[in-house]
Amino acid sequence: MAPYSIGEAEEITGVKAHVLRYWEEVIPGIAPRKDIGGRRVYSDRDIDLILRLKYLIYEKKFTIEGARSQIIGETNKYDQNAEALGALREIRSELSDLYLTVRKYRPAVENACAGQTVSAAQIASAGQASSAPEDEHGTH
Repeated sequence: MAPYSIGEAEEITGVKAHVLRYWEEVIPGIAPRKDIGGRRVYSDRDIDLILRLKYLIYEKKFTIEGARSQIIGETNKYDQNAEALGALREIRSELSDLYLTVRKYRPAVENACAGQTVSAAQIASAGQASSAPEDEHGTH
């Protein structure tokens, strides 16, 4: 269960930070905890709720009130499907972590390859090289 900053939650869900903050006020269940510095920290459960809310509002054209009622009703049915939903949440968490990792190393790989075909081993070594300490000549 990875914690996500509001910027990461925005990137993963495609919902702007100001909308996330508003939804926290009107939708029960979206309640990111705050870290020592007072910054929001979203859980996988928060991300799931945000994605569901986004789907209901943007795709199914629910009003916020209608989406809120739908989510409350779905929450009551959650116990019946807890195992399957837990597995989906775990998979989504792993995919989110992979996405953020790929995004972190993408610029280094693009710079190193400049249009060349790259193997998985080369990508792994690019990630290791970018985190390797520099030697006395300023190279990795």
